[in-house]
Amino acid sequence: MPGAMNRPVGRRTVVLAATAGAVGAALGRPAHAAGFGYTDDGAHYVVDTGAQLVFKVAKSTGDLTSLVYRGTEYQGYGGQNSHIESGLGASTVSIRQSGSTILISVTHGTLKHYYAARSGENNVYLWTHKADTSVSATRYIVRVKKGAFLNDEPDSYTYAPTTIEASDVFRKSDGQTRSKHYSKRRVMDYDHVGWSAGGVGLWMVRSNHEKASGGPFYRSLLRHQSADGGGLYEILYYGQNQTEPQRFGLQGPYVIAFTDGGAPSSALYPGTLTTPWADSLGIAGYVPASGRGEVAGVGISGRNTAYPYTVAIANPSAQYWGAARSSDGYFSLSGVLPGTYTLTVFKGELAVHTTSVSVSAGGTTTLNTIAIPSSNDPSTAGAIWRIGDWNGTPGGFKNADLMTYAHPSDARAASWTGNVVVGSGETAAFPCYLWKDVNSGVLVYFRLTAAQAAAAHTLRIGVTTAYANGRPQVTVNDTWTSPIPAPPTQPDTRSLTNGSYRGNNHTFTYSVPASAWRADTSQYNVLRIDVVSGSGASGFLSAGTAIDAIDLLA
Repeated sequence: MPGAMNRPVGRRTVVLAATAGAVGAALGRPAHAAGFGYTDDGAHYVVDTGAQLVFKVAKSTGDLTSLVYRGTEYQGYGGQNSHIESGLGASTVSIRQSGSTILISVTHGTLKHYYAARSGENNVYLWTHKADTSVSATRYIVRVKKGAFLNDEPDSYTYAPTTIEASDVFRKSDGQTRSKHYSKRRVMDYDHVGWSAGGVGLWMVRSNHEKASGGPFYRSLLRHQSADGGGLYEILYYGQNQTEPQRFGLQGPYVIAFTDGGAPSSALYPGTLTTPWADSLGIAGYVPASGRGEVAGVGISGRNTAYPYTVAIANPSAQYWGAARSSDGYFSLSGVLPGTYTLTVFKGELAVHTTSVSVSAGGTTTLNTIAIPSSNDPSTAGAIWRIGDWNGTPGGFKNADLMTYAHPSDARAASWTGNVVVGSGETAAFPCYLWKDVNSGVLVYFRLTAAQAAAAHTLRIGVTTAYANGRPQVTVNDTWTSPIPAPPTQPDTRSLTNGSYRGNNHTFTYSVPASAWRADTSQYNVLRIDVVSGSGASGFLSAGTAIDAIDLLA
């Protein structure tokens, strides 16, 4: 573990003290640990960090073939190494030592990958530079030996032998489901992922994801366990339910970190790690702190303080995000590559404001208070009734929380069918997902006053993603049926069954004529919502969509 290091916080710099069990001095100038160095055994470069960690990198492929910590081998299951994607194959691999840093460089076509070790640290630093699509490199996977760590978490299928979808979703004997896709967490919700057992922790500390895609709310593969062992991932580009094109350039550093069982030092967390010791290493695409800038906003007005707000900036080359302060909306995004970005303010996960911002190297772009017009937040519209709220997520709807870490067929899921009565716990009763082949035709019962029934109204249905072009068509009182709406742009992979509702938020609007309503105020009006699409398979893989909110405007 590292010692103290400089960590930028907003526009200040503080010093973090070394964590318990840390070895060595500050990352800027670590003490030279006994045993630090490397050897060449003919087939591998063997690196000793001088801190009880020894690792090997194959000279022919750049694979990480051994991770020995405190004398125990942790790398490898099923005869496979740790590597980029499923292994690069024949590559050019070189090594050099510069003072207290050892750097291994791997070149395979246009792809360049790096491993770095620092004297006295139990960490392996990694960078991956992908220049184009000629070389596949969408992940780095640390393959961990069978039995080293055991868990029965959502993203594990060690104890789930029955395959229920594709070859990656499984069911246990008690009806609970498991899959490596079920991470539960959005990118912005985690800094590291791993395991801890027997006084040893093995972690993958993620990078800041500036060259990844999908934004702060994206969910991707983080780890898995099977009968053969486990895997820890840094996802460079994940195609499942992806909303953005792939970005190219240098991703990293991300870190394989060993600890005495606790979480890795906060000094390693994404967005806080400064690596001045790497500035002169010649890493392709590397931009030091001096070549980066900052965006700061003094506040955000017009917020609904019941919700967290996130500010994100993105362009085709990079992405960054950060939380707006709950008291006034202040935000600061540091370590930003120079360029012009689209800045988006999110209420929950719903975009409520966009603008453009430019960042220069070594400069801070300061923004005045961002005012969010009330018209940008659908929740401010007057409604006769509303099911859920407009926050860009299906949160609060039936089964919504479970679906981030389970298959819809999971035994813990409440029935996906059933009618809904406005005024009687309608949000909790309404299913978070609708499928053409599972629960299409949900009925919503509600009453109108005489004045309301005498007027035309707009019905809105907000969705967060869709599978196989699933979209809602509505019928009112079996007398009026809406046209079939055009499908919005959505990802074309699985989503609803592998733990993700995140796609492109879209609002469908329906102009319901006054003639559709029942004039008798003692009677319920009945809204039927069907899922329509000409594609999709059957069951939970039929055309479907995830619900954000439904309301009838006054």
